[in-house]
Amino acid sequence: MKLKLTWRIWMLIIVLALCFLSIFGMPPTFFQKGVLITSVDSNSTAFEQGLRQGQIIIRVDNEEIENLDDFSRILQDKFPSNSSVKTIFYTQDSEVIFFSKFPPNVTVLEIPKTNIKLGLDLAGGSRALIQAQEKELSQEEVNELVEITSNRLNEFGISDINVVPVSDLTGNHYMLVEVAGTTPKDLHELLSKQGKFEAKIGNETVFIGGRDKDITSICRNDATCAGIESCQQTGEGFFCNFRFTVYLSEEAAKKHAEITSRLELNVTSQGKYLSEKLDLYLDDALVDSLLISEGLKGVVTSQISVSGSGTGATQEDAYKSAEESMHKLQTILITGSLPYKLEIVKLDTISPILGKEFLRSILLAGLAALLAVSIIIFFRYKKIKSSMALLITSLSEIVIILGIASLIEWNLDLPSIAGILATIGTGIDQQIIILDEAKQDRSLSIKQRLKRAFAIILGAYFTALVALLPLLWAGAGLLKGFAITTIIGITAGVLITRPAFADMIKRIED
Repeated sequence: MKLKLTWRIWMLIIVLALCFLSIFGMPPTFFQKGVLITSVDSNSTAFEQGLRQGQIIIRVDNEEIENLDDFSRILQDKFPSNSSVKTIFYTQDSEVIFFSKFPPNVTVLEIPKTNIKLGLDLAGGSRALIQAQEKELSQEEVNELVEITSNRLNEFGISDINVVPVSDLTGNHYMLVEVAGTTPKDLHELLSKQGKFEAKIGNETVFIGGRDKDITSICRNDATCAGIESCQQTGEGFFCNFRFTVYLSEEAAKKHAEITSRLELNVTSQGKYLSEKLDLYLDDALVDSLLISEGLKGVVTSQISVSGSGTGATQEDAYKSAEESMHKLQTILITGSLPYKLEIVKLDTISPILGKEFLRSILLAGLAALLAVSIIIFFRYKKIKSSMALLITSLSEIVIILGIASLIEWNLDLPSIAGILATIGTGIDQQIIILDEAKQDRSLSIKQRLKRAFAIILGAYFTALVALLPLLWAGAGLLKGFAITTIIGITAGVLITRPAFADMIKRIED
């Protein structure tokens, strides 16, 4: 008998098609060639000359990169000795000219074949357990530290981050930071500094970083008040100067006027300036000194120009370095200093190898379990169509969960995988309920029997939903992945896959 496609089955087909688009993209990601840079040491020559995490290298000089083996072979051929060589790395949207005796200090992987994002325990990266130096933090203080750190990492453009408060059995509070694809050295550099910014005239502080304190706003992404001013060549390369405007609060502006009113006037070959400079300090280290023009003596001004520079082997490298330095300084001024000096208690690198092996084993075990259940269903109900319907429906639920996870860019970690497995088990149980109800009590119509089955399924759904909601916040969010994937799975089951499966069984039993 030919199976008629009802509107519920058509809805399942359409949702599956959209989920496949979400997972593989358009055009599909598995057609892309090249290698993906997953990490670059921020103090390396590769970083200075323009290679960045997230770039896809498609060609080295005139040789195309198909996969990781091509990239490794080409680098071995390009750097056979200790003499400096020029190599051009072509990415999807730029080219990087690389001068060095050694291959670039980068970590690369094959381009992901899907848009599914894996969490730290599957994709690899760095994890740091952090506490305040010489201070025991309360729960409220840890929450404040987590918020500021998250804002700072987001402002720096760091992706795939997880910053949560944790505590041990003795009641000590810590902050746990996980960054996928980042080296421990980079993570240490980001977190070990307090980021305290101060502007001083002599020994007096004029203003400090942070919008909630002395700074009302920072000029960013506006060429009229922020940008690279000039680039010049030096003996060994290039340097570029940047400048951007900082808008002060009324209190900070009055303090600036009060301090400058007491300064004397100096006449120099460059013009007339006050006797003291405006010194800018970052973590107590002097980063710049600005001359104060005579027109600002005793004047209440809410605008201050902050400048700096970046260097590089080429003008393009110097320009990029200046942009990055400006962005870093703007970020610190926006987010303010961390409330405490931090101490990294534990810093780990998590290898993705074991995670990928575990993921492969889970997938194989899950498929084997589905096949085994389908075979049992066949022997129990003696219908190959019912077994195939159950198998297709269970696989559909997995595709829907992965498609929605790709759409919302949710990182699949081990708890998330556990949630998918729990959804498969729940789905099979509920499909067996539909099969049993369809077989029993022939005095009722098939429609009435399936309606009774759905009353049981809906009761189980709302019970599970209520039980899962607290897991979104329990354990400092460590079980959030389990809750998210399970809620997605059981909701998709009730709204999409169970009705479609019921229509399949109805057509089979009619």
